Amino acid sequence: MATTVYDPPALAPGTLRVFPLGGLGEVGRNMTVFEYEGKLLIVDCGVLFPEEHQPGVDLILPDFTPIRGRLNDIVGIVLTHGHEDHIGAVPYLLKLKNDIPLIGSGLTLALLEAKLKEHRVESYTMTVKEGQHEKVGPFELEFVAVNHSIPDALAVSIKTPAGNVLVTGDFKMDQLPLDGRLTDLRAFGRLGEEGVDLFLVDSTNADVPGFTPLERSIGPVLDQVIAKAPRRVIVASFSSHVHRVQQVIDAAAANGRRVAFLGRSMVRNMTIAENLGYLTVPDGVLIDYKKARDIPDDRIVYMSTGSQGEPMAVLSRMANLDHEIEPGPGDTVILASSLIPGNENAVYRVIDGLTKLGANVVHKGNAKVHVSGHAAAGELLYCYNILKPKNVLPVHGEYRHLMANAKLAQDTGIPAERTILGENGTVIDLKDGVATVVGQLDIGFVYVDGSTVGEITDADLKDRRILGEEGFISVIVVVDASTGRIITGPEIHARGFAEADKVFDDVKPKIAAALAEAAGSGVRDSHALSQVVRRTIGRWVNQRLRRRPMIVPLVIEA
Repeated sequence: MATTVYDPPALAPGTLRVFPLGGLGEVGRNMTVFEYEGKLLIVDCGVLFPEEHQPGVDLILPDFTPIRGRLNDIVGIVLTHGHEDHIGAVPYLLKLKNDIPLIGSGLTLALLEAKLKEHRVESYTMTVKEGQHEKVGPFELEFVAVNHSIPDALAVSIKTPAGNVLVTGDFKMDQLPLDGRLTDLRAFGRLGEEGVDLFLVDSTNADVPGFTPLERSIGPVLDQVIAKAPRRVIVASFSSHVHRVQQVIDAAAANGRRVAFLGRSMVRNMTIAENLGYLTVPDGVLIDYKKARDIPDDRIVYMSTGSQGEPMAVLSRMANLDHEIEPGPGDTVILASSLIPGNENAVYRVIDGLTKLGANVVHKGNAKVHVSGHAAAGELLYCYNILKPKNVLPVHGEYRHLMANAKLAQDTGIPAERTILGENGTVIDLKDGVATVVGQLDIGFVYVDGSTVGEITDADLKDRRILGEEGFISVIVVVDASTGRIITGPEIHARGFAEADKVFDDVKPKIAAALAEAAGSGVRDSHALSQVVRRTIGRWVNQRLRRRPMIVPLVIEA
């Protein structure tokens, strides 16, 4: 069903407006804007990674159009944690206005500042921690510790006279976290007593029953796999998953192996994490990967990026024998991560490629080498019962996740009409404890393609898919400007066809006849004649070769 776009009314005094620009109906691009008394507060500003039907795209950004003309009204960007899907788009927003304050925990801001440095963007930052209160414009903020697959994650409570909002960010309730930092349910309980008028809650695992397993349950499995590995071990994970890297380092050290980081982002992020004390590395365990080649194969663990099958990441290049490290028989490759929806085929291709090279590939399908960083249904039910929110807006997830989360909220007694199934651009007004959908903004995808941002359109991507799947035909014809008669051609060249160009000899008389008929009707415009050529060869190719290629006709008047 198509989304009906309609403009919201002018914001009434004493009303809090909320509109997500990303993260609803997708896993990524998380960004929500809060507006009160003419000021804007942004929570998260992340990227979405492209799928196979978006060829050539590097990243997908939230659509900044609704706030582009109001950059001076933005009082701050709160960042809940340091994953790309929550911080990756910040450099692109700061390129529009670089003095917007960035508010987040120590590790989150350190990871972001390294990214901003690469983009050559200056920034203004405010480091906060759990339990801290800050007034930013008309918004009273309180930060709450939550447990996730990266240290230092925070939920944020946003208080205005219009009502109290709690945004979880990404979270789970690991009761034995590696760093001892629990999701602060006591703070949740206190906020519940004060009254939560609107609850924006992580939906990623809402359709998974029970509770998310403990992160520390992976350690013994990693230890066992590494202990049995006869040669090199290569572990792939997200470059910001500090807890997972910590367990790999511990397992490697326990088995007398050294660890080398592979991939620019892995090296950068783990250096930051170690310097800030979030990653503990025993003396003599880390080694530069260039020196690692001198170590016996049964004494090294490589910690790599590429767990999502990204074509240019280290693991994919290894599978394609396009990396200095070439996996082979006796090597063990561990994919210690989840599958982001849309990446499944790319990951399975990498697994197949590594298996074909003789490597033993260990992944979540055949061993417990990954647990999620997101709360499952049982944990979400706890939250609803502790907080008893008046209104709920499920965020961060595909539509089935949002729907499952809404159902959980309703199971705990929250009325269906107070459970909002929104999408990107849905505008919600909160006043007197009631959240109401008042508009739907017309927003889309913003594609980063090389150095261009927002220039590539869906039509361009369609052209790329046609080129990749159906091929390309060019037709050049020179006609007499006064009579329309063909002087030279048609000259036909095809790319992406198994058939030789001579197969098109049969259609050349049809093109000549169609042009003669058009000329006889008085058509002389070269563009109109080009369309005649396009239609004629397009019909023929479809009927004869069962293809719908991209056709570029060029009619030259002489």
